[in-house]
Amino acid sequence: MKTRAIVAVLFAYAISTATFGDDNWPQFRGHGGLGIGSGNPPTKWDIQTEQNVSWKTPIPGLGHSAPIVWGDRVFLTTAVNSDTEKPSVETGWSGGAGESAEDTGDWTWQVVCLQLGTGKILWTKDARVGEPTIKRHLKASHANCTPTTDGELVVAFFGSEGLYCFDIDGQLIWKHDFGKLHSGPYDAPELEWGFASSPIIHNGHVIVQCDCLNANFVAILDIKTGREIRRIDREGEVATWSTPLVVTTEGRQQIVCNGYRQMAGYDFETGERIWHLNDGGDVPVPTPLFANGLIYVTNGHGRSPTYAIQPTATGALTPTDDENADDESEDSGLAWWQSRDGSYMPTPLVVDELLYTCNDNGRLAVRDAMTGDLIYRKRVGTGNRTYSASAVAAGGHIYFVSERGEVTVIEEGNVFKTVASSDMGEFVMATPAISGDRLLIRTVRNLYCLAPM
Repeated sequence: MKTRAIVAVLFAYAISTATFGDDNWPQFRGHGGLGIGSGNPPTKWDIQTEQNVSWKTPIPGLGHSAPIVWGDRVFLTTAVNSDTEKPSVETGWSGGAGESAEDTGDWTWQVVCLQLGTGKILWTKDARVGEPTIKRHLKASHANCTPTTDGELVVAFFGSEGLYCFDIDGQLIWKHDFGKLHSGPYDAPELEWGFASSPIIHNGHVIVQCDCLNANFVAILDIKTGREIRRIDREGEVATWSTPLVVTTEGRQQIVCNGYRQMAGYDFETGERIWHLNDGGDVPVPTPLFANGLIYVTNGHGRSPTYAIQPTATGALTPTDDENADDESEDSGLAWWQSRDGSYMPTPLVVDELLYTCNDNGRLAVRDAMTGDLIYRKRVGTGNRTYSASAVAAGGHIYFVSERGEVTVIEEGNVFKTVASSDMGEFVMATPAISGDRLLIRTVRNLYCLAPM
């Protein structure tokens, strides 16, 4: 694998992935989407005996959005059905062949705020009430997108049902309607799966990626007013469910988007496409990462490649025929790539100089993040392993949560070592959040706060 270009990039653009100096978790996967917390959450707990269970709060309706944290407040979204208190959700490989759920009744799209220390619900605000614009996948919800906050405003995205901005006390500041966003498989447009790309906040702006069958764009909005400042065309892309990433390096600020037809970086100020990479894996879901001076992108329903991209890349990036060959040119824009061991659903983790990629079937591949060299492959969890939630890390440990609610904790490092395993007793589709020594896990019916006790 190529190392010369990587070393140069590391010295120029290296960022710390260890701690950000606070316990906030402001968006999907926390600061920068990296999935790394600053504290030491427990590695073992017992839901039945309440060992290391600080609190448990029932959340009405159904939502797969992850919780976020700012200060003493937790925010999440949900969708409540008028006909049933417990909307159905499938897990594992029983989720059908892509069929949509046949729901009845109206839905209420809600933003919920809880107190971090106690789990008490401080306020619930209705964003919209009515029939869904499009249906949801059997495994999905109508509240898949994780909200985001800057500590003053909270932005929640419900896809076709609109983008909403509240202050931290629950007052609606603005809303923005993008119209119908048809998210479904590119080769079966009659299916409706639901929207899942989460909004992010950057320098007073809200950024949303809307790759759908009927629209393909990235929108940048003013966070104070909701005014759309710029729309970046992603013409030719098909539906994706990935959250965008902003990468800031010396002399460049770019929005990075995953995609099937075009993984790409766009100039934040102008919207101009800086670099692009075609022919990745289909049905992209994982969020891009920026760590150790490299941009990591993986995708694929079946074929799942992984790419490590230099933030200085320009133009069309073309991988070599042999991903193991040490012949990437200095100006190719690619540090390394692998045709296998990528991920379909969960977003990978980069901790120190290791890249942890757990696919939806529980296959974990750990590689040298700078060279792509394989360290080890293992299966995490036990039994019928299926993973939708992305892994998170803190205190030298990595947490993997299966759809069946099994939480497997392993040690960081070059050797696979399981530390503990705990059962949430419910299905889990949402990615956990970490705030200091607290681990927040959202099941399909409850929000749990796990902390040393």
